[in-house]
Amino acid sequence: MSGLLAGSCVLVTGMVTDASIAFHVARVAQEEGAEVLLTGFGRLSLIERFADKLPRPAPVIELDVTDQDHLDTLAERIGAHTDRLDGVVHSIAYGPPGAFSFLDGTWADVATAVQVSAYSLKSLTTACLPLLERRGGSVVGLTFDAGVAWPHYDWMGVAKAALESTSRYLARDLGSRGIRCNLVAAGPLRSMAARSIPGFAELADVWTTGRAPAGWDLTDPGPAARGVVALLSDFFPRTTGEIVHVDGGVHMTGA
Repeated sequence: MSGLLAGSCVLVTGMVTDASIAFHVARVAQEEGAEVLLTGFGRLSLIERFADKLPRPAPVIELDVTDQDHLDTLAERIGAHTDRLDGVVHSIAYGPPGAFSFLDGTWADVATAVQVSAYSLKSLTTACLPLLERRGGSVVGLTFDAGVAWPHYDWMGVAKAALESTSRYLARDLGSRGIRCNLVAAGPLRSMAARSIPGFAELADVWTTGRAPAGWDLTDPGPAARGVVALLSDFFPRTTGEIVHVDGGVHMTGA
C-alpha cells in the first residue's frame, strides 16, 4: 500500500510525545508519501524534539483549540508552510479529573471535556476550511467507542458520544464541498492520554482477556494509525460520517 498519500499535505493535531497516537499517524502518513504538519499545545520545544524522531522533519504549529485567536489565525499560519490541506487529523481529547466520576462530575468538568474533546472537531475543521476547500479533503478523528458505558470513562464517554455526533453533522454539511469526515474508534493504548484515565488497567482488561477475536496489543498504535491513514486516502472517496472500529473486534462481541 506504499504511496497512499503521495502528493498530499496533512495536518496532524494532538501530538505530545512519541507515545502519542498522533505521532504514529504522522509517521505512517509520511511513510505513505504525505507532507505532514503538526500542531502542539504547551511545551512546544518538547513536542519539536519528538517531531525530530519522525522519518522526515515536520513543522510544529501552536494550537490551543479553546483559544479563538489560535483558531482564527490557524489557516494563515499553516499557509506559511503550504497552500493547501488534503487531510486533517483530530487527535485531541482532555477531561479534568472530575470528568472521570460520573455522579460527582461538575458542569465545569463536563463543559471542559466536551469543548476540548468534541466541539474542537468542528472548530478545528472550520478553521482549516480555507485550505481544505481548495481541492477537497478528508477529516479523520479518533474516538473510543461511545456506544456503551465503559468502566471509569464516565463523562469522557459522554464527550466521545458528542464527538461521534459532531462528526456526522460535519459530514452532512461539508460533503457538498468535497470534504469527508470520519472517525476511527481505536481500542485502548498505553498512550499519553491513557495516563489520565483512572482505572485504565481495568478498562484495558476487556481487551486482554480474550474478548478481541483479532487480538489486541495495548502497546502497538500501528493498526489505529494505519486506519486513520487509510481514511485520509482516496481509497474511500464516498465514505463519510462513518466510524471505523480498529479494536480487534471487541465492539461486536457479546458478554
